[in-house]
Amino acid sequence: MTSSPAVLLILGAFLVPLLRGWPRRALMAALPVAGLVVLWLLPEGAGATYEFLGLELNPVRVDALSRVFATGFLVAALLAAIYAMHLRDTLQQTVILVYAATAVGGALAGDLLTLFVFWELAGLSSTFLIWAGRTERSHRAAMRYLVAQVISGLLMLAGIVWRVHAGAGIEFSYLGLAGPGGMLILVAVGIKCAFPLLHVWLTDTYPEATVVGAVALSVFTTKLAVYTLARGFPGVEPLVWIGTIMAVFPVFYAVIENDLRRVLAYSIINQLGFMVVGVGIGGPLGINGASAHAVADMVFKGLLMMSMGAVLMRTGTVKASELGGLYKSMPQTAVLCVVGAASISAVPLFSGFATKSLILEAVGQEHRAVIWLLLLFAAAGVLQYTGIRVPYFAFFAHDRGHRVAEPPVNMRVAMALAALLCVGIGVVPGLLYDILPHAMDYQPYTTSHVVHQLQLLLFAALAFVVLIRSGLHPPELRSVNLDADVVYRRTLPAAWQALTRTTSRLGHQLGAPLRRHAGRLWVTASGPLRPSGRIATPWSTHLMVWWAALLLGVLCLLVLL
Repeated sequence: MTSSPAVLLILGAFLVPLLRGWPRRALMAALPVAGLVVLWLLPEGAGATYEFLGLELNPVRVDALSRVFATGFLVAALLAAIYAMHLRDTLQQTVILVYAATAVGGALAGDLLTLFVFWELAGLSSTFLIWAGRTERSHRAAMRYLVAQVISGLLMLAGIVWRVHAGAGIEFSYLGLAGPGGMLILVAVGIKCAFPLLHVWLTDTYPEATVVGAVALSVFTTKLAVYTLARGFPGVEPLVWIGTIMAVFPVFYAVIENDLRRVLAYSIINQLGFMVVGVGIGGPLGINGASAHAVADMVFKGLLMMSMGAVLMRTGTVKASELGGLYKSMPQTAVLCVVGAASISAVPLFSGFATKSLILEAVGQEHRAVIWLLLLFAAAGVLQYTGIRVPYFAFFAHDRGHRVAEPPVNMRVAMALAALLCVGIGVVPGLLYDILPHAMDYQPYTTSHVVHQLQLLLFAALAFVVLIRSGLHPPELRSVNLDADVVYRRTLPAAWQALTRTTSRLGHQLGAPLRRHAGRLWVTASGPLRPSGRIATPWSTHLMVWWAALLLGVLCLLVLL
């Protein structure tokens, strides 16, 4: 356990508040790099095992699947640490490293109990990145976020206990739905993976996080959930349809959303949908596609969140209705944002093209025509609402007169490094393919594939231009669009208020008559007990004898029966 890069990050993170200036910044950058070195020096296979309450714990287990996810987490941790170097808030800087460590530790966990510990630590540590906003909105969002994380943890713990009670052990390997506790664990993972109807915590809370916090949140929690699915539920058929729904439905919400960070939150769910489909398809190509796309998404989604964070930092808003024309004063950020948009849209020569095509190829090889067409629609939709809409409305649309400076140098360095990775993976996909869990011989840059993808992108871009020029594109309105969170934001509070009003009204209407009737009933019932009542008056001797004989007879009868 001491050789785990997760422990290295956690121990080093607590030194961050003790340092100032360049030593602190150097430590923040050095910890993820050191973690990468330790990770790749670890031999494959299970590490040391420990006995705990009769259970065999395996805190560090390294194989190709865990290594590729842990690598992605550590690279994302490095980018987030560089992005946060300008902060004077050591809380956020410390929490980012601890949060990254929980994802790395979860990816390397060889048993379910170790996974559960890191699972809960991830939820707890990430909550501070929302609380750090130090506003009423961020406080309320953090509480709702924490509730979702705790529920997920309790369900996972219940599933683990069920497995132990059934004698299935706590080894973290294939779990499936048929095994004991499998369904509970899947629902727990589904919450953190933002399955449909379980997703609202993500779109509700991520936009309320700090500028730096939103970058970290977009990477670790959901991708740890994808890893858990890939490890425990590969080839589970329901995941194919769950992932497809996840990929499709955000298109309809994001296209009308005014808050650009919330648009990116919906795009997180969209991209998670592709990964979940890959896990559901299973097999070498499906798992490779889910793993590769998860790593690529950590980088390009982080880049998009970083660019919108820079906009929020300089202008104080990320509302599409209040932005535009920023390319004049933030040209570097605009270019880097476009790189992230091209990557998430799977433009050839960018990372999304090299990774998303693996999942579509896996679906095609299984001859799942309906799933393939729906994913194609989702891919076109992400170009519409993220690939074009986010950079367009932030940097190029109707100039709102914002004249601001570029973000601090460290933020631009982090974005530039992320952009280089996006281009590097897109141009030389073998850099990522070579570390995937399964060996494969796949070439994304075939003539037919490139031509088909360019046609899809061209028609999607043309549709956006036509909608904008014709005025049919949904306008940017200063509004809040409620999703399934309408249940706890509107429906439940409204139902509670209606219940309390009804109860109060009934109390006023029925209270007085009930009190009057209760008073009369009490007077009637207590009358014989009063000093002038029947029981309190003296009784004659012969009457008392008759009562005594009657009671004795009843008692004898009961004894005989």
